[in-house]
Amino acid sequence: MHSHLIDLKTIEDPRGFLTAVEGAQDIPFEIKRIFYLYHVSADRGGHALIDTDQVLIPIHGKLKVKLFNGKETEEYLMDDCTKGLYIPRLYFTNMYEFTPETVCLVLASTHYDMSRYLRSMDAYMAYLKENHLI
Repeated sequence: MHSHLIDLKTIEDPRGFLTAVEGAQDIPFEIKRIFYLYHVSADRGGHALIDTDQVLIPIHGKLKVKLFNGKETEEYLMDDCTKGLYIPRLYFTNMYEFTPETVCLVLASTHYDMSRYLRSMDAYMAYLKENHLI
């Protein structure tokens, strides 16, 4: 599956907006972990996850995301809290140009495990080659 934007169900009425996110319905996996980034002062990411799919939602502010799948690069400006970015496993991810007020929510398909991370482009490309993925 490729990375893509997901439109999140949003309801508006005179009281304001409500956006709902449901695992295995709006999100293409069962959610096992939720975390969020805020007060970000440097680029984040710089890794790929071996078996974890993620959806990134910019709750407030904006950031840019660059994804690389071993062949192609995609870039996204994330500045709409009604859209989530689906990031499949084995996409090398870089997040940058966070505005000071940015809060970014991330939904993940697995629990945290450091051994699932490929923490450099060299390690990532070697893994893809070793596993005949490129």
